[in-house]
Amino acid sequence: MVFQKTITLPPMPRGFHLITHQVTDALGALPETGILHVFIQHTSAGLTINENADPTVRDDFESFMNHLVPENHPLYSHVFEGPDDMPAHLKASIIGHAVTVPISGGRLRLGTWQGIYLCEFRNHGGARRLVVTVTG
Repeated sequence: MVFQKTITLPPMPRGFHLITHQVTDALGALPETGILHVFIQHTSAGLTINENADPTVRDDFESFMNHLVPENHPLYSHVFEGPDDMPAHLKASIIGHAVTVPISGGRLRLGTWQGIYLCEFRNHGGARRLVVTVTG
């Protein structure tokens, strides 16, 4: 069985947002065994898996990424869409555009403290589309 669905997430502010429940709620019942693949169709946001319990982790991710890839850097020539645009593209490439999670027992096999994050790198990124594929 292969199932694929596009999920549209509402606009979220810049930052790291747990979306595990939005993804699983949109899918309904999962197969007994399989693979979940989530792909974001955007170049200025990313996906990752990390700590799902302590919100300071999300704040630290944001602070570190802003330090690593600052706005208004003199090397940027792609500046027409605002000071957050080129840094957003770079951050999205660093973080990545997809995550894959095993499915066992009809549920995601994330670790105890793991969750799926939408990494929104634009100040006003708008709605984000995810292509979610379940194989199992």
